[in-house]
Amino acid sequence: MKRILGTTPLTTGLTTGALLAALVLPGTAARADDAAPRVDLRVLVVTDGGPATDAIAAELDAAGTPYTEIDLTRADRPVIDAGYLADTVDGRNRAKFQAVVLPNDNPFPVNSPEMTALAQYERTFDIPQVDAYTYARPEAGLQYPIYGGYSGSVDGTLAQVTSAGRSGPFGYLDGAVPFEDNSASVGESYAYLSTPAAGADFTPYVDAAIPGTTKRGSLVGEYRHDGRRELVVTFVYNQYQQQFRLLARGIVAWMTGGVHLGASRNYFAVHVDDVLAADDRWNSTLNCTPGDVDCTDPHATPDPIRMTSADVDHAVAWQDTRGFTLDLAYNAAGSVDFREDNNGADPLADRLVATRDEFRWINHTYTHAFLGCEQDTTVVPWRCATLPDGSVKWVSRQAVSDEIALNRVWGQTAGLPLADDELVTGEHSGLRVLPQQSADNPHLGPALADNGITWLASDNSREPGQRQVGPATTVPRYPMNVFYNAGRAAEQVDEYNWIYTSRAQGGSGICEDNPATTTCLPAPLDPATGYAQHIVPLERQIALGHVLANDPKPHFIHQSNLAEDRIAYPVLDGVLDGYDALFAANTPVVNLRMKAIGQELRQRAAWRAAVQGGLITAYRVGGTVTIEGPGGLAVPATAPEGTLRAGSAFGESYAGVRSGWTSLTGAALTLALPSAAVPATGTGGSAPAPVSAPAPAPAPAARVPGGVADAVPPGSGG
Repeated sequence: MKRILGTTPLTTGLTTGALLAALVLPGTAARADDAAPRVDLRVLVVTDGGPATDAIAAELDAAGTPYTEIDLTRADRPVIDAGYLADTVDGRNRAKFQAVVLPNDNPFPVNSPEMTALAQYERTFDIPQVDAYTYARPEAGLQYPIYGGYSGSVDGTLAQVTSAGRSGPFGYLDGAVPFEDNSASVGESYAYLSTPAAGADFTPYVDAAIPGTTKRGSLVGEYRHDGRRELVVTFVYNQYQQQFRLLARGIVAWMTGGVHLGASRNYFAVHVDDVLAADDRWNSTLNCTPGDVDCTDPHATPDPIRMTSADVDHAVAWQDTRGFTLDLAYNAAGSVDFREDNNGADPLADRLVATRDEFRWINHTYTHAFLGCEQDTTVVPWRCATLPDGSVKWVSRQAVSDEIALNRVWGQTAGLPLADDELVTGEHSGLRVLPQQSADNPHLGPALADNGITWLASDNSREPGQRQVGPATTVPRYPMNVFYNAGRAAEQVDEYNWIYTSRAQGGSGICEDNPATTTCLPAPLDPATGYAQHIVPLERQIALGHVLANDPKPHFIHQSNLAEDRIAYPVLDGVLDGYDALFAANTPVVNLRMKAIGQELRQRAAWRAAVQGGLITAYRVGGTVTIEGPGGLAVPATAPEGTLRAGSAFGESYAGVRSGWTSLTGAALTLALPSAAVPATGTGGSAPAPVSAPAPAPAPAARVPGGVADAVPPGSGG
């Protein structure tokens, strides 16, 4: 059994019958307010190893929502019985899980006592169940697909949120739910489209047109029956697919009633490096970048790319139109040197300073110097220079400190709205970089302390996790595949072809040599169309995937990409236009500066450690949510609009609910839910009802969830 964001196993010694009798049967000697049981804010995820339950677990994990996972394929897993699911605490009936996620509507053997226990638990405490991916059949509230429905690929399908979904758990979406179709030769999405079974209390939340008919079939819907509620999902997915990422928030909202630990946002931040400096241009003849240490051809002459004042005006206008702010990481020496070479004039710096309040600014060091080991460039690739005793020759503490301090002074003199504790070093240097430099420059941490730096950018492709460097915490950044040495689309395509085509096609063969991390193009891109038709859509898709994954890490490009052809904007517009087409106005992109992103990541790490350490107690009794934990810990929580904390509105409004981080001050955090969110009282007490067994026929090609059939049992009605 694997536990993620979990604590210790939950067990008691009571038998199923004894526990149910103790919890729900009339005449129990219990408190007068037993009609309002305690429901712990934790989700039970039962998995068979399939991608759908893994995707839901990943969503809970990213948001910081505690859950316990039971792997049905493991012989040493706990048995799910009444004692595992519920008990009493301080004389009050307790449901240990606020929701149940199953691989399908019934993943257990025929007449399983575990499914019986789950069904009775759900009735008793009004606990919802998510069927992560199930076959459309009457047991799940849907007609068999052969009766006017559809079974098959839904690649490229445009699904829609229904009116019930818009007014319910998926109200943060604008309506459209496009299914990915990334390859004509690979099946990416399989689904069962069907209509509600005769007499079923079934409400579709997301549906799509049934091919060859005028009807629409459910992909996600709620089935109410036998005192239970199930969210029935009839398409297969994984955690990375856009269709799941769009619906994940609503699945969690439905299963928790909008009340749960954890919080999520859709983040997008873009850092523009090397502002005021110039970036050396890719040479399409030499297939290298003159000015770089690995471009050793004697004919290599640097050809700089540098923004103009007109590019600044374009950036300002673009931001105003988009309602989005770029973070400019600047190198002041670029302007100082330019003025020396141009009789004191630098129209670019003048315009940037005049519009300084339109942007956020980050110290990127004075000259963009490499701040790790001293580089020996007599070999390709470069290596660290060494002292006579063979030890590494490091850039000094004073040199590192000067790069930080001189740049800050220039920015302060220019009146830039800086956050003095943020830093992006040139090429993320000073931090370890493999294979040449296996450790941080030991002088980096002390130099950061000398200058009060507490947030230091790192390269997510090298180090995806946060770590401490002296007094600073790293903030991993996503490199966008819009190259620093390209100001024109044709240059970008030429270098892209060099990297991503085989030697036989005229490329470098890098993709051939690194198949685990790089995929070769089937053919070189057309220089005239390759950027718009291939690179832009791909980069848009990658970045939008980060935005939809509750991932606050910033992306970074370079000032060269805002100059000349301004090749960054089609990618950025693609991300924002794509987002706007999918989400309602109540779910805007969250655009944070670097230190706020670092704080978010650090709070998540502290929260995860507290939950995994069993330090958090959180539960709901009627309309009151109580959260207990270590004093000073920041707690993420989500609750419906109208939720109050100490008489004031809790959190911030986002995606139709209230959510945010709140520090525990030593006493328990108490939230008062609005009356509309308070469940009806009562603990049930009916005897366990029979649970339908899965159809016994095998599932073809793993398209159908294990244990159900892709055929209509004999005698089934139409």
